[in-house]
Amino acid sequence: MDLFSDTSSDGHTPLAERMRPTMLEDVCGQQHLLGPEGALRHLIEHDQLTSLIFWGPPGTGKTTLARVIAHHSQCRFVFFSAVMHGVKEIRTIVNQAREDRSLYATRTLLFVDEIHRLNKSQQDAFLPAVENGDVVLIGATTENPSFEVNSALLSRARVFTLQPLAVGELETLLRRALESPQGLAKHNVDITPEALTRLAAGADGDARIALGNLELAVQLSNGRRIDPEFLQEALSGQSLRYDKGAEEHYNVISAFIKSVRGSDPDGALYWLARMIEAGEDPMFIARRLVILASEDIGNADPRGLQLAVAAQQAVHLIGMPEGRIVLAQATTYLASAPKSNASYTGIDAALAEVRKSGSLHVPLHIRNAPTKLMQDLGYHSGYQYAHASEEGYLAQEYLPEALQGTSFYTPVERGYEKIIGERMRYYQNLKKQNPENSADDE
Repeated sequence: MDLFSDTSSDGHTPLAERMRPTMLEDVCGQQHLLGPEGALRHLIEHDQLTSLIFWGPPGTGKTTLARVIAHHSQCRFVFFSAVMHGVKEIRTIVNQAREDRSLYATRTLLFVDEIHRLNKSQQDAFLPAVENGDVVLIGATTENPSFEVNSALLSRARVFTLQPLAVGELETLLRRALESPQGLAKHNVDITPEALTRLAAGADGDARIALGNLELAVQLSNGRRIDPEFLQEALSGQSLRYDKGAEEHYNVISAFIKSVRGSDPDGALYWLARMIEAGEDPMFIARRLVILASEDIGNADPRGLQLAVAAQQAVHLIGMPEGRIVLAQATTYLASAPKSNASYTGIDAALAEVRKSGSLHVPLHIRNAPTKLMQDLGYHSGYQYAHASEEGYLAQEYLPEALQGTSFYTPVERGYEKIIGERMRYYQNLKKQNPENSADDE
């Protein structure tokens, strides 16, 4: 058996493969692409083949669509796995495609599964064949092609984004499988509508998971009625779309951060639960909370950083599953706290100034003067000790002369930072009232 052989007719083919559609009208989901006005439908129906990249989560129909296109266009379909094969196999495929096109006027549709796993040189090996039309390339990826597909190949392909299947669409697929002779019709499966919905909802938009779980439930039922209680026993837990090394990881943590920043504790708890249930490293979550406490809350509630650091230490100490309670406490506190990014924007503004103006001289009156010679040269001269005043404040300049009057930190009028702002304005008024106290730089 070669690497392109069809195994769908053997006795051990998974249900998801046996139920794979071959006709466009049998494809479920992706109506934004396959509906009456869908761009992909137009290309398929008018046989306007071009190289494509299908980008979407697992189980959304990337391979199915490639096979449907090949069937509709009468192309020779070649499946290539980026995990299993390399440049040698690419050259073999391209040479065969060139020969088929030249001798038999047969087009080759080359489907590259997980194209993001190919390195640059492997992706480059496709370019000549794509450019001269020897193959029509369809790549499938779960990762953002902007980052994972090299620009030369990406510029020659059209990207279509596939969405997770809705629960109703998955229910349609499951019913087809139960009724189809290629599916489970011979088993006369007794399944309740509630169990069917549970299977569809639990698949998280992945048709392969939905059909796989249905097949497993039927195998374990031994003719017993399949209801939600049976599913709970037979299928321990459900798959959540969350790959700690891939894009969905960043999508979920981004949603978590934005929910806390947006002062929505309910949203924050939901995304926290998603990460916990998917097995995210709790210390990663705790570190993000520490960053959040300074970046988005700051001095509007200084206790936020204290709580976040304490939470990080507590999770490290006690671990999971109890650590979820600590993470939830820190999350809800930070989400409910007044928000300020003044410290964050302040340090960035100061860094930008340093990069622009370079190493400006430290004013003499605030320089270190550990020797008598340095004191004689004026180092430290004019410095005023703030604690010597009744207010604990004496007006003097601390910025280099070229930057005097510049403001980097602007407290917001929320939470404790409102009090900080009032104190800063009080000091500024004292400075205006006692300008003679300000020291010169020289």
